[in-house]
Amino acid sequence: MSENEIELDSLIQSALKARKQAYAPYSHYLVGAALLAENGELFLGCNVENAAYPTTICAERVAVFTAVAEGVRKFKTIVVATINGGSPCGSCRQVLAEFGLDTRVVCVDQDGAVTIDSTVGGLLPGAFIPEHLVS
Repeated sequence: MSENEIELDSLIQSALKARKQAYAPYSHYLVGAALLAENGELFLGCNVENAAYPTTICAERVAVFTAVAEGVRKFKTIVVATINGGSPCGSCRQVLAEFGLDTRVVCVDQDGAVTIDSTVGGLLPGAFIPEHLVS
């Protein structure tokens, strides 16, 4: 197994573990995320639902916002674990795009099988990014 495969397997296991912490009493759709920063730090996230549905937050954004709160803004890979290997929602794609279209995005199902292996740019073509803002 190559170093990259070992790293990905470790991220998958971390995302699956984070998924177990999800709070999803309404949808029962548990999501975990493991975000690897370029500096090697790992940030985990899980979805947290709320009876007021719009205030629910996805696992991917929890991981990104935790990293940002720790001063980290450059990411290498995010692994997202769901029951069926579902893709990040549009809001999560946009948040990830804020920090780089080259971040690798890997989605896995509840058994850790890869369903998607792409980049943020691949999942969000034509992304609106900070460079599009006029100063």
